[in-house]
Order: sequence, then structure tokens, then C-alpha cells
Amino acid sequence: MHPIEDFSFTSRLRTHIAGNVDAFKDRRHAELALRSAAVALAIFRHEDQGAVIVTRRAPRLRDHGGQWALPGGRIDAGETATGAALRELAEEVNLDLDASAVLGTLDDYVTRSGFIITPVVVWTDIEDANLMPNPDEVESIHAFTFSELMRSDSPNLENIPESDRQVLSMNYLDDRIYSPTAAVLYQFREVALQGNPTRVKHFDQPVFAWK
Repeated sequence: MHPIEDFSFTSRLRTHIAGNVDAFKDRRHAELALRSAAVALAIFRHEDQGAVIVTRRAPRLRDHGGQWALPGGRIDAGETATGAALRELAEEVNLDLDASAVLGTLDDYVTRSGFIITPVVVWTDIEDANLMPNPDEVESIHAFTFSELMRSDSPNLENIPESDRQVLSMNYLDDRIYSPTAAVLYQFREVALQGNPTRVKHFDQPVFAWK
């Protein structure tokens, strides 16, 4: 596993990320009482550099409306995490990929709301102009570029009175993305781009995301 400084959207970048993700010993979390979900870390081209798709959830959604998110959702019966992540990409942002796009998975992250989230890393040659939000679930689609992901002022770690674990967030443009999405993005940065075996399960979410 090793770092990279050139984020140009090339085959070299794909090889670098695939190698780091493959070398990473990802961890699954077995807890039958929790619900299984998957999110997609979908790498695509934005202004000639690599980026990850992030979305603004539709504000009218009952759970976490208006918040930043990665495409994803519950894993249906008989479905794998990779299958669920690919399905959600098609449903939420009109990105239809097959299993050949999958580069691997990162650690499961357990949420306060009772989900085990499996992050699935995928690569697509599509450009953002071809993405289309599903208005029932997604308000807008955004590019979290790798140069933005590598900002030196991220991550933010906060202590809160409600938890003995620090809350992790990532700066994004002039806004802030909180865990669990931020924890997944941070581990992707550390593992896929930097080649570090960083774990994130010990980071907490802000209280507003506990429900």
C-alpha cells in the first residue's frame, strides 16, 4: 500500500486505488440484531481528476432528509453488499454498472440508528454530466474531488458530552459532512489514496444523526 499525489483521472489512478483497496484487510461486523446496508464510493471523472459521488438527500425524506450522503441503502434479502451498492447507484443517480466496476470493500461501520454499513468501492469512466438524481430520494449530485478530499484541515474531531467517542466530520467546500458518511470518506482517503491501514469504527456520529 502506498500514497499517490497525482489525482488525474487515468488508468494509473485506477490501478493505484485498486491495489491499495485489495491490500487492505477489511473487517466485517457480525451482529444479527442490526440491519445491513451498503453504500457506494463511486469514483468518476470531474474536471480531469478523480472524484467520489456524494449526494444531498431529498429534504422530504423521513430519515436524514437534506443531509449529505453516499448512494446506498438497505441490503435486500438474498442480496450481497456489492449488489446492493450497484442497485442503489442505478436507482439514486442513474449510474448502471456491473460487477466488473467493483474494486473492493472497506470496513463495516455501525451506525447509531442500527445499521451495519458496508462501503463498496467502484470505478466508472462516466462523467458527471451523465448523472441524474432520482427526485424521490436525491435532491442533487455532487463531486467530492480527491484534491478536496485531501484537504489538510480534514478531518475534524469533536468531543461531545453525549459520547466518550470523538465525532468525525470532513470539510467539503464551504460545508461540513458528518459521520457515518464522513467516516467512510475518511477511510477511503486514507486507504485508497494514501495507502494507510486506517480504521474508523471508533469515531462517533453527531447526535442529530443518531435516529
